[in-house]
Amino acid sequence: MKAAVKEADPIRTYGTNRRARYDYFILETLEAGIVLTGTEIKSVRAGRVNIREAFARVERGELWLINAHIAPYDAGGSWSNHEPTRTRKLLAHTREIGNLARLTSQPGTTIIPLRVYDRRGHVKVELGLARGKHSYDKREAIAKRDAQRDIARAMRVNR
Repeated sequence: MKAAVKEADPIRTYGTNRRARYDYFILETLEAGIVLTGTEIKSVRAGRVNIREAFARVERGELWLINAHIAPYDAGGSWSNHEPTRTRKLLAHTREIGNLARLTSQPGTTIIPLRVYDRRGHVKVELGLARGKHSYDKREAIAKRDAQRDIARAMRVNR
C-alpha cells in the first residue's frame, strides 16, 4: 500500500520589508517565533503589520523585536487592545541567539526583520543579519538590475 503524499502547508506572508534588500547586504537569515497577545495575533492575521522601521536586538541573552508596528485590532475594544509599537520577544534557540550576539558585536552589522509569515498556525519572523550598503553599492545594484531587464527584453523580442 502506498503512503499518502502530504502536501506542504502553504505559507501565508503577512508583511515584508521590501527596502531591506535594497538598503542592506543580507549575510544570514534566521527563522524566529514571536510572542504576541490575542489582539496582536488577530491584527497580524488581518495583514495589518508594518516592519519597515523595525530591527531586532539581543539583550541579556534574549532576542527582542523593536519598533515593529502592529495596528490595533478594530474589534478588540479600547481597554483590551495592545500598544502598536511595543517591544516584542522573539523565540529562538539559545545557540542561535548567542551566534547573533557575537556577529552583531562587529561594527556595521544589525538584525532586521525581512518578513512576517505563518507556518503551520504559528506566526514567524524571518530575520536577516545585515550590513548596510553605501550609496555606490545601491547604484551598482540598480545598474545590474536594469542590465538584466534589458537582456530579458531583448531575448523576448528576438523570439
